[in-house]
Amino acid sequence: MQFYPIDLSLQDSYNRLLARTQQPVSDYSFTNVWGWSQEYGLEIAFDHELAWIRQDKPEQGFWAPVGDWNADWPRILDSFPRPARFIRVPEKLALIWKESLPGVEIHEAREHWDYLYSVPELKALKGNKWHKKKNLYNQFVKNNDYTYVSLDRKYIEFALGLQTEWCLWKECQESQTLEAENHVVVRVFNAWEELRGPFGAGIMVNGDMAAFTVAEALPDNTLLIHFEKGCPKYKGVYQAMNSLFLQNSAPDFEVVNREQDMGDPGLKKAKESYHPIGFLKKYTVVIH
Repeated sequence: MQFYPIDLSLQDSYNRLLARTQQPVSDYSFTNVWGWSQEYGLEIAFDHELAWIRQDKPEQGFWAPVGDWNADWPRILDSFPRPARFIRVPEKLALIWKESLPGVEIHEAREHWDYLYSVPELKALKGNKWHKKKNLYNQFVKNNDYTYVSLDRKYIEFALGLQTEWCLWKECQESQTLEAENHVVVRVFNAWEELRGPFGAGIMVNGDMAAFTVAEALPDNTLLIHFEKGCPKYKGVYQAMNSLFLQNSAPDFEVVNREQDMGDPGLKKAKESYHPIGFLKKYTVVIH
């Protein structure tokens, strides 16, 4: 199997296979695979009507294959060295392999589980459990003369400016994780007109961008949120960006996927505060 760098020219071929995948999770959108390829040392191969992703850093391993999982797995995986280690494996494929292959170990990868939320709930913020979020949303809307804008060539420049400022506030250079994410955000924005999937919006206040969201639709019609950034001087800006984006730019979605917490306690707490309705579970799978 010959692996190659992940290039923008591959996105149509890749997306055709992703559309056939029985459980699309956040990691495998082309925006994520291409956007993070330099940070994780990702390469791709196409074989057996599947896309295979190999990771080189910070640890070596394969990701789950992308395509139709109704396949002859004993034959397909016969050429892989043993033990073969696969990471970020969606639950459905992990169970298929467990049932169809001998010598399969499955280990829960809780830090990679995707958080799922109700779009109607996040739009409305109604009821006692949403009281704090709704209060912050109302404060932002009341206290700021804002404009909601779609991210196009003009407003991408404003979003890049906010991303630069956000990294100064958060001291990205002191965090390997934040610095890596910053590289990915900038890379995606710089290729905005070439990427097929992502779309986004921002909130403008006094001529500056106060917040932005970048999202895309997964093949199962779940809305995937890639990035969401806000200026800390505007109280309630995140609650406003979250709800306004769903109200204005995502009217036809019922479920939103806000990706994983990567085992970060602060991120886990923040994601739990939005009351997830479920998770897309992922596992590390070792085939002996």
